[in-house]
Amino acid sequence: MHNPRVSSLLRIPDLQHRLREAGAGPLHEHRILRLWSHALPRESGRRLPSTFFPASLLAALPGIEAELAALARVHTVHAGADGSERLLVALADCQTVESVLLPRHGLCVSSQIGCAVGCGFCMTGRDGLLRQLGSAEIIAQVALARARRPVRKVVFMGMGEPAHNLDNVMEAIDLLGTAGGIGHKNIVFSTVGDPRAFERLHGQQRVRPALALSLHTTKAELRRRLLPRAPRLTPEELVEACERYARASGYPTQYQWTLLEGVNDGDDEIEGLVRLLSGKYGVLNMIPFNAVDGVDFSRPSRERCAAIARRLHERGILTKLRYSAGQDVAGGCGQLRARAAELPVVTLQRDRAPSLRQQPSRAATSAIARPASADAP
Repeated sequence: MHNPRVSSLLRIPDLQHRLREAGAGPLHEHRILRLWSHALPRESGRRLPSTFFPASLLAALPGIEAELAALARVHTVHAGADGSERLLVALADCQTVESVLLPRHGLCVSSQIGCAVGCGFCMTGRDGLLRQLGSAEIIAQVALARARRPVRKVVFMGMGEPAHNLDNVMEAIDLLGTAGGIGHKNIVFSTVGDPRAFERLHGQQRVRPALALSLHTTKAELRRRLLPRAPRLTPEELVEACERYARASGYPTQYQWTLLEGVNDGDDEIEGLVRLLSGKYGVLNMIPFNAVDGVDFSRPSRERCAAIARRLHERGILTKLRYSAGQDVAGGCGQLRARAAELPVVTLQRDRAPSLRQQPSRAATSAIARPASADAP
């Protein structure tokens, strides 16, 4: 049976309202938000709850804590050989999302169930957007992760497009950067490049996260085919918007590039990246495609990926070659959820993105390093 009180705390402002109704002052509220977001018991802290909280709040806390605990639970855990853990998280309405515990104390969280962007190489968006996650459901993912291991960095790179759920994502970011104890540069807002997101980020006062852009190609027409429902901004316009925010925030932009064999791994893209990113305050993260059965893309060889990164570095572009966490457990974004739902994998036919592949070009040489001007988080 649906519990209406569970849904009443889907957003952080709803939780704050409940706490204040129960008699919480600002310090009481902050402590409860800190304990919840850090997965700590009520008794944690210098002062005992019985001497710190008012009696009315103490009486209400068991019910509130039960509702918060019911927001999300770990359904399955998939450990990777790289030290990552992909969590399939079940929500109160029986929907599921994915979170990934990354090596070196990082966590990747989801912001939506499904996605409306429809990237051709991503499983999350193949069924479209099912619903938004509330800000409290986003923080619940962090609490579940912290119950397993320390989390010092949170990236919004899981299921969904954060720019399409701005209010909830920004509420979660604000809590993470305050009571949640995450350094602001270690909170990363990822987007396909929505003008509303850039505007909202510039307006952030209390917590300003770092920015990641899903770029994937320097060619406007190819990007429209790879990301069919992303805003129609050219790569040049996107990089210009990111550069403005990077200079304003003090954090370099993280440009995300999924390497697809024969699609965006050619010499022309290397030259395009040098043209676009030279002198920019940012870092290029190249992630070889995480293979998905039935999806008509493949990743370049490790040698080819390394060659591309080395060649870009030699041309002055800070490039990091990153392999998606949990590849050995078929844990690419959306795969765990599809498997749990026993959904068939739909093959993406070549005519959905005609002429994406190009003739293989001569492999370039590669490595990874950082120019003096870039300080990647």
